[in-house]
Amino acid sequence: MVEGLIGIIGGSGLYEMEGLESIEERRVETPFGSPSDAYITGLLKGRRVAFLPRHGRGHRLMPSELNYRANIFGFKLLGAEWVISASAVGSMREDLPPLDIVIPDQFFDRTRGRPSTFFGNGLVAHVSFADPTCPVLGHRLFAAGQAVGARIHQGGTYLCIEGPQFSTRAESRIYRSWGVDIIGMTNLQEAKLCREAEICYATLALVTDYDVWHETEEDVSVEAVVAILKQNAETAKAIIKTAVSSFTIGREDCACSSALRDAVITARNAIPPDVRERLRPIIGKYVK
Repeated sequence: MVEGLIGIIGGSGLYEMEGLESIEERRVETPFGSPSDAYITGLLKGRRVAFLPRHGRGHRLMPSELNYRANIFGFKLLGAEWVISASAVGSMREDLPPLDIVIPDQFFDRTRGRPSTFFGNGLVAHVSFADPTCPVLGHRLFAAGQAVGARIHQGGTYLCIEGPQFSTRAESRIYRSWGVDIIGMTNLQEAKLCREAEICYATLALVTDYDVWHETEEDVSVEAVVAILKQNAETAKAIIKTAVSSFTIGREDCACSSALRDAVITARNAIPPDVRERLRPIIGKYVK
């Protein structure tokens, strides 16, 4: 395992990262199966990064089909200490129009039974998830967004729905009444798994539409989303490049890097040997 790598997950519209040098394609197998695609590793602004297209090249995988555990475990095997996620979202607020970018710091789960933990099968762990994203990484992305002139907002609640359908009008209105800020289909499981893997995680949520609640704007459609995505993706790439160039060697003092320290509940001598071995990249420093 190589330490200090920065992971980048590209969502809808962001399928590759220009500017990578010393490029290598890495296919990784994990105890949870295969990730969405090969990881593209290389140097970006002098820092080691690994890029993964969330939905696979050609956008082949629906949100509910993604192997979230394999994606994040793969980053862990590659030595990722940070993961920057970029994804398309709908806005639930009048003052967050398309082309704005939000760095959410909270999530609300409306998915149904997606695997979202590495644990089970004889090993129980409960990580703290009150603050589900890394504040240090979030601040870094916000500063980079300001530096490139993006319309960027720090903080907000991301409502994660199952999909792949967009919301009904009734759902959209109820979600608005809950006070959420943006709506998407992918980021919650990534955040949970990164926390368990002690990886710093933050999201660049790229606003493409007003869902279906807005009275004067057109309802969300694939055609409209794709048109906005192309512009948003270029802004996201600029933010990521600027943020990556500001990283120092080693992580700042944040709770992400020790999230599992007091989380493993199972008695060490009761952990099944095969589970201990399978999760060694994640639990190895706490469970010998």
